[in-house]
Amino acid sequence: MLMRLTRPALSLLIVMTVLLGLIYPLVVTVVAKTAFRREADGSLLYQDGKLVGSTLIGQSFSDPKHFWGRPSATTPQPYNGVGSTGSNLGPLNPALVKQVDDNVKALRAADPDNRRPVPVDLVTASASGLDPHITPAAAYYQAARVARARNLPVEQVNALIAAHEESLVLGVLGERRINVLELNLALDRLH
Repeated sequence: MLMRLTRPALSLLIVMTVLLGLIYPLVVTVVAKTAFRREADGSLLYQDGKLVGSTLIGQSFSDPKHFWGRPSATTPQPYNGVGSTGSNLGPLNPALVKQVDDNVKALRAADPDNRRPVPVDLVTASASGLDPHITPAAAYYQAARVARARNLPVEQVNALIAAHEESLVLGVLGERRINVLELNLALDRLH
């Protein structure tokens, strides 16, 4: 009796393991590598044959000559793909308020002449802590600092920002955004 009940269960376990643990992942991998090769390989960016990053994971930039991305809440270091997480701090949490205030102070200290309101994405971490994008408002907010640090006309930096603006997904989803790594690489090629 027990064997009569166990045999179908074991057979189903073996069939499902082969089907969902081997065949399905293999098919998905082959389709991804064929139809979406760049994305399946991690959307990696190379400069002069050297790997410089991925368009999918943000990087920590602190040099005034570069645009800065969103703060990252990952540990033990920013933009840690293994430790992807948000801060989980609510809007009334004093630690979040202090963190945002500290970020605003750092931005003001880096560009004391800039009196415009600080865009929210420059002072708050994304849900994953890995967001590689900033809003156009965040990029334009930093344009004068970057132009000054590179001895470039601010109009040229603004034109570069406009050229790197990504539109909505399918024309309706998300918001306009700029990949910080791609923008900084373009800046480095310029000057």
